[in-house]
Amino acid sequence: MKQISVVSTAILCLLFGATAIAQHGQQGNSRDKSKPAQQMSQPAQQMHQQQTAKPAPSRQAARPQSKPQQSFGGAYHGGVQPNGPAFGGVHHSGVPQHQEQVHNGFAQSRAGSWSHDHQSWSQRGGYNGYRIPDVRFRQYFGHDHFFRIGGLPLLFVGGQPRFQYDGYWVTLLDPWPETWGPDWYDTDDVYLDYSGDGYYLYDRAYPGFPIAVTISF
Repeated sequence: MKQISVVSTAILCLLFGATAIAQHGQQGNSRDKSKPAQQMSQPAQQMHQQQTAKPAPSRQAARPQSKPQQSFGGAYHGGVQPNGPAFGGVHHSGVPQHQEQVHNGFAQSRAGSWSHDHQSWSQRGGYNGYRIPDVRFRQYFGHDHFFRIGGLPLLFVGGQPRFQYDGYWVTLLDPWPETWGPDWYDTDDVYLDYSGDGYYLYDRAYPGFPIAVTISF
């Protein structure tokens, strides 16, 4: 009986030792496997830090640059600068009007005797052109709103000067007085007004000489 108990005890010892060795081996393997995982996480962490360290793109750089506003070529109002560029207008077809063309055109429309060549709207049978709304007229027309023709879009139709002002085309129906300076259209302040029977162009340097004009788009 003693021999059987000794053998049993020895077998138990062997089994317990084998179990302990197996558990120790598994723990070692699990520790070894965890090391590469930690080593792999370090480069990823460094890459994440580099990405987060990059400065955010500037919002100002992403904004589209605004185009400079063009003051020439839009609507022409009563505040046109009298010292603007002479002959800066363009023909409705886009062809620039040169100084010689403008000079020759106005020379042809000069009166031989304005007192005989001039006709009021009453003499013409009444005004039959476009009528400017009162609110707009008070804003951009009348003796307080003067300008110079030389800096506006200009062309000649049938030998008659036609220029653009406040979005309207203004056509001179009367020849201009022979007593005016030859370059009055470029040097003199003029304005448009309604005088009882129709629209007229007035030169501030030569009061008393209304030139009948018609308004159109």
